Formats: sequence, C-alpha cells, structure tokens
Amino acid sequence: MKIQSLLIFGLWGLLGFHTSLDAQPQVIAHRGYWQCDGSAQNSLASLKAADRIGAFGSECDIYLCADGELMVFHDPDITIDRQKISLENSSSAILKNYPLKNGETMPSFDQYLATLKQCRTTRLIIELKSIALTEARQTELARKTLDKVRQAGLEDRVEYIAFSLYLCQELHRLDPQAQVAYLNGDLSPRQIKKRGLTGLDYHMDVFRSHPRWIRQARKLGLRTNVWTVNETDDLRYFIDQQVDYISTDQPERLQRLLKERLSQ
Repeated sequence: MKIQSLLIFGLWGLLGFHTSLDAQPQVIAHRGYWQCDGSAQNSLASLKAADRIGAFGSECDIYLCADGELMVFHDPDITIDRQKISLENSSSAILKNYPLKNGETMPSFDQYLATLKQCRTTRLIIELKSIALTEARQTELARKTLDKVRQAGLEDRVEYIAFSLYLCQELHRLDPQAQVAYLNGDLSPRQIKKRGLTGLDYHMDVFRSHPRWIRQARKLGLRTNVWTVNETDDLRYFIDQQVDYISTDQPERLQRLLKERLSQ
C-alpha cells in the first residue's frame, strides 16, 4: 500500500511538473533575433540567430510584389535615390538589391524557407502584409504563401498571422489545418473561434484592457500571443498571465526570466 501511494504521489508530481512547463510562454523573436552582432530585422541572419539561441519561433513579414513574388521585409515602402517605393507596387528584382543594415540584401520568401530548413528547431511565424491589396490579391498572397510552404515540406514548422481578417479567413479556407492567428485586436476569443481561426495575436495593450480574454481563449482551445513585449516588468506580467507565446525584441532576456521562474 505504501509503495502504491508513493507511486501515485510521484506520478502526481510528474504531472504537476509538466503542467508547470506547459504553462510557460514560448519565446518568439520579433522580426527574428536582430539585436545581436551581424544581424538585422527580417534578415536571414536574424532567423539563424533565433534558432541558435533556441527560440521557439522567429517572426517575419512578407509582401506580395507587383510581379507576383514574395519578399521578406517589415515596412511597406523603401527609399531608393530619394524616391519612395512601395513594396506591393514594385518588382522583386528591384527589391532584391535593397541593402539591410547587416550587409545582406532583402531576402525573398524562398530564401527564408530555404534557411528555415537549415534551422534545428525554430518555427517560422509568418505575418502576411496587405497594405493596399484588393481581396483578390490577398487571396493570391495567401495561396502563394501556402503553396511555397507546402512545396518546401515545412507545413509543420510554420504558423500564420495577419491584421486582415479576410486574409486570415482565406488562409483557413485554403488550408483548414493551418495555424492562423488574427492580429488586429478587435475580436473576442469567441468571435475568433467562430471564424475557424486558431489564435489571438494581440498587442499587449489589448490584453491588458481585456484580461479575461487569455483565460477565455485557453478554454476555447485557442492560442494567445502578445506583442511586442520588451520591458522586464511587462514580460513578467505576461509570464504570470500564462499566454502561450510572447513576441519580443529581447528574446534572451525573456529566456532568462523564464529560467528564473522555473527555479523558484
């Protein structure tokens, strides 16, 4: 009887330990890990650096260019020879020569996926940008993104996010198995669930204004990500709230805080 009780107690202990681990947020490197030597936002180096430190995910931003190619960059436009150029209205041939701060040039989505294949464990969190795209062009963006991921055999290592609800719903329609989270912050967990999406990816001010949404999302089986959280006090707050993911420009700081929490 004593042995049986000890085994049950030990099993509870193990279950409790795993529950504690599961409650820890995962680290998402916002635009990759770019605040380190030799890196830059949305560069291939930033994706490699996120993988090197063991970040769960590395976020990137993609645009559909005028010639139908997909390019990785955050801002909607760039300046070349004092001329402002929209990514959505430009040829990828022009954009591929645009220099990043670390000496790389703007990467294509194909290059990004090829680099992801070389990474050990990090997932790619893909934000699809739609600044001035018609619904037809948003559908094209969704389809091409999913097709490229499928052709690369990386379906199990990517998740998708977008501010456009239409774009999120198109991703879900085209691939019902895809992990798709909405960014805009104006829908409750129940509204997200009804649309077939898998998560809420909201700015930290939204979750602070609606603190119950994190718990509601968990009950509905939805994932929660909060962005972009850099300050220590804010990071600790959302660790305590047990969100699933935290997007940050300071992934190593977040990793240290998570280790400290586990050791307490």
